[in-house]
Amino acid sequence: MSAIVPWTVAASVYIWLVLTAAGVSMFLLARRWLERRAALFAAVLYAVNPYHLVIVYWRSAFAELLAACLLPLLLLFILKAVEDEQQRIMVPLGIVLAAAWLTNAPAAVMIHYSMALLIVFFAVTKRSPRLLLEGAAAVALGACLASFYLLPAVYEQKWIDIGEAVSAGSRPADNFLFIHTTDPDHDAFNRIISWVAVLEITVIAAAAMAAKVRKRLNFPLWQLLGWGAVCAFLLFPVSLVFWKILPKMQFMQFPWRWLLCISLIFSIFVALGLQRWWMRTIVCVLSILVVAAAWTRVQAPWWDNAADLREMQDNMESGAGYEGTDEYTPVGADPAAVDKTARDVTVDGPARAAIHVLRWTAAAKEFTAQLSSADQLALKLFPYPAWKVQVNGHSIPTSVRKSTGQILIPVQAGLNRVQIRFVRTWDRTAGAWISAVTFVVVLFWFLRPPRRAPVLKTEVRNRNARV
Repeated sequence: MSAIVPWTVAASVYIWLVLTAAGVSMFLLARRWLERRAALFAAVLYAVNPYHLVIVYWRSAFAELLAACLLPLLLLFILKAVEDEQQRIMVPLGIVLAAAWLTNAPAAVMIHYSMALLIVFFAVTKRSPRLLLEGAAAVALGACLASFYLLPAVYEQKWIDIGEAVSAGSRPADNFLFIHTTDPDHDAFNRIISWVAVLEITVIAAAAMAAKVRKRLNFPLWQLLGWGAVCAFLLFPVSLVFWKILPKMQFMQFPWRWLLCISLIFSIFVALGLQRWWMRTIVCVLSILVVAAAWTRVQAPWWDNAADLREMQDNMESGAGYEGTDEYTPVGADPAAVDKTARDVTVDGPARAAIHVLRWTAAAKEFTAQLSSADQLALKLFPYPAWKVQVNGHSIPTSVRKSTGQILIPVQAGLNRVQIRFVRTWDRTAGAWISAVTFVVVLFWFLRPPRRAPVLKTEVRNRNARV
């Protein structure tokens, strides 16, 4: 983005592009039941619904915001398969699921569970096992398309302390609606998101009772209400057992992330159920008031001040860097114990050394070290298995400093030329090949000539009779 526009406006441009894309996808969905003007209203409402405003102004969760573009498409493809048995959803739905994995992992978990729920609802009500098979095939296809990311993400979890992602404050148990913790800032934001949830759930319930929704032809009222009810249920502590037992659910961290799905249902039901413009105006005004009241009475959208931002900039320019997240730290490493003022390479023992760094980038490090005696060099680097170390052209094993988890490299007296590379491990190579092959298959699927409709025997007889 910075290659196109200045950094000062990059975030704003990105936000408007994503919100516009979300509105377009909602417009395509809403046109199934609404005329053009009403569908446009649904699109605009979805783009700037209260939860999206919370993401933009409070969370800055740009990847999760991008996932909002996929949810209307998910529902659209499922509805097409339900209404037309000849419609095959495996490929388009698989592409949506792959895009979810490549956009935001927690949102991808939510999208997959939502798809499974909707597929089951429709398969039961329509008595169509075919939907279950196509849904399962779409999940497999999406995983294969995103394999270049997904396989390394799964395999390399053992390198890091992934359990820290659901530590205190980030656990589902600490983020249900109206929950109380020992962190005032955490609770203040939780109140904001809780009132947004109450607003949207209340409006959905009111709009669902409107006759316009019930009478709308082919509108999946009960399926969407069931989806919304499950999402709402998962916002409250009573659902904690499901967060613990369902695969990967706990890594969504925040139950209120389900508002991404609830906001879609909210936008559809307002556009369909509240046909009068004064009703829609009331909903829009209430949404703005909830966000504005949270802004002024609960918690301002941005709590860092100019000094905090200046400190971040200084840390980046000085090389000190910024504090990472614990869940991506290698097992056994302790970033807090690392001397942030230390040089990139130091001697771990008593030897005297002259060290000259030739290159120090994210994926490659190279330096020389002239030592008075054999010793170990301590690097300002943690030991991911993909790091390969060579000293004077020979690969050598490394160790770690017990107190911090930094890499220690054994070197001999004299001149040592050290090269460190972050190499492609087998999982990255395998994932890339799986994605490439799957992409070629999907490309051929799109380029294949359309199949001709089968000619019935009665039509053949009629032709022969005319001849």
